[in-house]
Amino acid sequence: MKGQIIYEMHIGTFTPEGTWRAAAEELAELAKIGITVVEMMPIVDFPGNFGWGYDGVDLFAPSHLYGTPDDLRRFIDRAHSLGLAVILDVVYNHFGPDGNYIRMFSDHYFTERYEKNDWGESINFDGPDSGPVREFFITNGRYWIDEFHFDGFRFDATQEVKDTSDEYIIGAIGRAAREAARPREIILIAENERQESKLIRPRNEGGDDLDAVWNDDFHHSAVVALTGKREAYYTDYLGNPQEFISAAKYGYLFQGQPYLWQEAPRGTPTSGATPEAFVAFIENHDQVSNTAAGERLRFQSSPGRHRAMTALLLLGPWTPLLFQGQEFGASTPFIFFTDVGDGPMREAIRQGRFAFLAQFPSFATKEVQERLPVPSDPTVFVRSKLDFSERQKNKELYDLHVDLLRLRREDSRFREQKPSGVDGAVLGPASFVLRYFSTGNVDDRLLVVNFGENRELNPAPEPLLAPPLGLEWETLWSSESARYGGSGTAAVATQDNWTLPAEATVALRLVPEKTPRRQPKRRRWG
Repeated sequence: MKGQIIYEMHIGTFTPEGTWRAAAEELAELAKIGITVVEMMPIVDFPGNFGWGYDGVDLFAPSHLYGTPDDLRRFIDRAHSLGLAVILDVVYNHFGPDGNYIRMFSDHYFTERYEKNDWGESINFDGPDSGPVREFFITNGRYWIDEFHFDGFRFDATQEVKDTSDEYIIGAIGRAAREAARPREIILIAENERQESKLIRPRNEGGDDLDAVWNDDFHHSAVVALTGKREAYYTDYLGNPQEFISAAKYGYLFQGQPYLWQEAPRGTPTSGATPEAFVAFIENHDQVSNTAAGERLRFQSSPGRHRAMTALLLLGPWTPLLFQGQEFGASTPFIFFTDVGDGPMREAIRQGRFAFLAQFPSFATKEVQERLPVPSDPTVFVRSKLDFSERQKNKELYDLHVDLLRLRREDSRFREQKPSGVDGAVLGPASFVLRYFSTGNVDDRLLVVNFGENRELNPAPEPLLAPPLGLEWETLWSSESARYGGSGTAAVATQDNWTLPAEATVALRLVPEKTPRRQPKRRRWG
């Protein structure tokens, strides 16, 4: 997982055509800017003319909406020729509600041992006659690796994959996929709302041997810091400096502490996990759509704070993920859309979606509910398609992302991702510093982040700010550069003081002292 930059993509909205062939034409640009892994949202076939793909019903059929199976093969071959990996988002927690005839073959695919989840009946992975069911899903994992040469999976909502077998089914699928891929290495990532670190523990330690997990904690802290929004599942987050320091050092913020929103402890300890095992993001398909109108995060904050947060995301020790269009500041929304079912089913889906959004008090009012986009409306799908002309229209934002990805790729410290390689300190109510350590501390980096107003550190009693003898800090990069639409950045570190520019992230490196360090002024001691 080290060194990876993930790019989440929905084939139907990534290009105007919404096909694998059209998407393949854009892969060279993604590789050029520094993306290393394309994460393809689910492609299992489903009824209707559009949808996110999470209600698939034919697990061995690539969706007819995006082209032929050979088109998919050519997409992956093109990605590989450019040095890009392609991983597939797979849904093993339910079958879609429309076109699902699997019960005609056997009732044992489902179980009543567990309650229905938010999307349908629980799948029988550990009850009577579960052996053939397990084999069906394990074979499906091997199929995508064998037939199409995918480079791994993102397992959707694993908290709803119920299984008390000796070997958890997600781990079993992952193990079989690795065997099918040999001698290639593959990437296995899980989404897990309960934040169970067992997923990334080695099998010999009782884990499931996956490579990484999505880190919702980082996202939630980022949204609070950028927007001030603290409702529903943002309730337990403050968006303060310590949360970002802890995310850099430990991954998950909640590792068993009380979680008020769910009225229960959340998460499990992450000790021993490596930094790259946590996938951080400020946008993904769920979180953009959960703004009701599918509004991108940059429109909910100031340009300066958004640039500063983007820098933290792309230079932090975790594995960063970008959602399609984020890299050029897409103004197009990403809204929940689905065309499955008949009239009554579509109405039930609409009601369920609106009820889900009503957990946010700001979306629960009658006025807002009446204006929410209807998921089955074809225009909702069309509005979510990217406009690549925005790469030029929003060139400052595109340059920001391109430069940050290059800095992460080329800098000796920011690319390292070593365990215990970063420490941090709070510098103010909205500011903090991360220090990236080198051997002997002669090639350290600082990442100074300030989401608030311009701040002078007088005094500055924080050891992490101190350069080694004979060296001083020099600005390496700033989010406030005029190149990105900022106002420019004066020197952050001098022998006189530290100045934290407002709503900015600044990277600093060590260089030989240009001016000898001043000697202390003599003072009377008594």
